This record gives sequence, C-alpha cells and structure tokens, in this order.
Amino acid sequence: MRRALVLLAILAMPLYGTAAGHGPVFGLATPTNSKGEFSFDFGIFGRSSTLGSQASLRGLVGYGVTPHLTLSLTLPAVIGDTRLPPTRIQPGDDFESTLAWRFHHNATKVGTRFESTAFAGLIVPGAESGFKGVARTTNAPGSMVGVVSGMASRSHYLWLGSTFTKFYEHGCDRRPDVLDYSLVYGYRPPAWRKPPDKWDWRIFGELVGERSNRFLQANVTVPETQAHQVFIGPSALGIFRNYTVSFGAQFPVYQNVGAQFPKERVRFAVNFSYLLFQHSH
Repeated sequence: MRRALVLLAILAMPLYGTAAGHGPVFGLATPTNSKGEFSFDFGIFGRSSTLGSQASLRGLVGYGVTPHLTLSLTLPAVIGDTRLPPTRIQPGDDFESTLAWRFHHNATKVGTRFESTAFAGLIVPGAESGFKGVARTTNAPGSMVGVVSGMASRSHYLWLGSTFTKFYEHGCDRRPDVLDYSLVYGYRPPAWRKPPDKWDWRIFGELVGERSNRFLQANVTVPETQAHQVFIGPSALGIFRNYTVSFGAQFPVYQNVGAQFPKERVRFAVNFSYLLFQHSH
C-alpha cells in the first residue's frame, strides 16, 4: 500500500502540485482492474491544427472495487491555448471521476473472452477549460455515460463503443454536449508473445469519431461552433511485467467543423502505466 501511495504522489506532482494502459490508446476497451488492484497512468496527448498545437498531460489512477467494477480518477494539465473543437476522446483539461462496470464476461475457451463494460462519470472542467475567442464558458460540471463491447483473444482484439457527455447549464451558459464513438481492432502475432521478463507487443488500428453541438451563451446558441470529426490511425501497446507503454497517431478522414474552429491535422498520444496487480486477470 505504501508503494501505491508513493506512485500516486509522483504522478500527481507534475499535474497539479482514459485510455488506461490495458489496451488501445485512443478508443474504448473493456478491461477492468481486479478487486483491490491499482493502475497508474501518465500520458501526453497532442492535437495539431491549422492554427497551432496543444498538448495535454494526463494522470489516471484506477482501483478495482470488485473484479468487474473499477473506479478511476483523471488529473489533467494543458500546455498551450490553441482554439480547438471540444473533445472527449483526446484528454483535455477536464477532471474526471469514472466508474466502469464489466456487466458481461463470457470466456468461450482458454484465452478468448467476450465482454461488455458500461461507464458513468462526473466531469469537472479545469481552470484552463475556456474557449477564448469562441464563447464565454462556464465551469459547470457534466455527466458521462457509455458502453463498449467486444472480444479479446491471444491474437485478436475487437471493441466497439460510445460515450455521451452532457454539461449542465449555469447562468444561461453551457458547454456543448459531446458524443464520441470508437472501433478498435488489435493483433498480437505469435512471434510477439513473450514471457513476463520480455516485452510483449500488440498493434491496433483505431477509428474514433466525436460530434459536439453548439455552445449556449446568454441562453442563445452560438453559431458556427458545432463540430464532427472522424480520425483513424495505428497504435501499439507493449507490456513488460507490471509496466506498459502505448503510443499512436491519428489522422482525419472526415471533418465538418464550424467557422469558429480550425481543422485538425493530426493527433498523437504516448501513455505509460504501472499495474499494481496481485494476480493475473
């Protein structure tokens, strides 16, 4: 327990004072922590557009309440103030508390399982969450619900999921609601399957999309602030004992954004994890 608290303090210091490291770095997946187990993530997530770039630092702590119920807390920090469309797939400047419930788990044979996980969370905008030059925003919180379902085996992974985030109104102002969705396929070649004392790698193809409606200001919708974007790209995940590293890049295949926002050129992510597991999943 002392070791877990030390790691938590180290992760929190650079932030103010997910995708967890179990799977893809952009899209949704089904893994949860076992009972009494911790996971600690620290990642850098970037977005580059025609008007500039922005990077977010994200720390994530997860705890297994039961074998199928995981509570997680996200701590963010943002570098840069580029005007970009609202996002829930790419970590930004929102604090999150999320409960993940794996309500379906069916192991059809050794090494193969079909699973479904539901999500519910509270979103609290951080101090850097304003959209300067677009609309006057409020730090009123929001709520998130979602679900992901799929299959995982020793060689293949497939997940399809979606979440919806709704922000509350305060003083006749409101941030846009955001619907996001993802489709992930992963492959782990037999030659890459290594024992615990060697790096074990797998690759993913990730398609993600998000759609946000317009800002509300003084009880009037702000024109040209809606956005719908779809990205696709590769990522990789490596596991070595209790440590993981994942990284990837995504490029737009569909963009329909209002005149208030620039079009994004690329997104990237690098995430490191420490898994404090007592036994294997």
